[in-house]
Amino acid sequence: MKIATWNINGIKARLETLQAWLKEAEPDLVALQEVKSIDENFPRAIFEDLGYEVHTHGQKGFNGVALFSKTPMEDVQRGLPGDDDDVQARFISALISVDGKMVRVASLYLPNGNPVDTEKFPYKLGWMDRLHAWTEEHLKSEEDFILAGDYNVIPQPIDCHNPAAWEGDALFRPETRSAFFKLQNLGMTDALRQTNQDQAYTFWDYQAGAWQKNNGIRIDHLMLSPGVADRLRQCQVDKHVRAWEKPSDHVPVWVEI
Repeated sequence: MKIATWNINGIKARLETLQAWLKEAEPDLVALQEVKSIDENFPRAIFEDLGYEVHTHGQKGFNGVALFSKTPMEDVQRGLPGDDDDVQARFISALISVDGKMVRVASLYLPNGNPVDTEKFPYKLGWMDRLHAWTEEHLKSEEDFILAGDYNVIPQPIDCHNPAAWEGDALFRPETRSAFFKLQNLGMTDALRQTNQDQAYTFWDYQAGAWQKNNGIRIDHLMLSPGVADRLRQCQVDKHVRAWEKPSDHVPVWVEI
């Protein structure tokens, strides 16, 4: 089964691009982030016609996550537990059957956290604490799961073109990276790093010719629970999509299990 994650940076702006990639890549399940659409306005019929069951957790103008699956989804859950006052649409998960075994797949859009001297950075770290608690709980239940999405975390120096340029940024701050590795140390596997030790990026800014210069960063991750990691066959980045017309600043990342 092929499971992908992609921050599309606006469903309306990327409608044709997303359709083209779905037809080319033929993923079985896709976790989308930053769809920037309320649920009622999401163009689900277009993707249902391509054979996908569609579930969304939307928000007007920004954020928003979605799951597309060619196999039925069960127990769809919206929102990350731990803060009843948090109304931002950043987390959705559902159960799917993979070779007869149930696997939960979550689409997450972790907060950016910049500027770090505002309330946005503590919110990011608090959100990561809640994700850690969610992961710990689901590991204890021995549920197989995948945390797929835009983490807004640059884990290691190899994951950015110029580490010095990112010092002090919320994506590369020691507190951010520590929280990411704390999550990983629960027993989660970074799928791309498990299968590929080379430099690989998933995001290139629209500014300053970042794409043309390959000045990218790796912030889109697929984190696998032990039961899923044991079934991992490959993980790839569809880098070529960044060169398409009207691209997102992110590209798809996918695993085959």
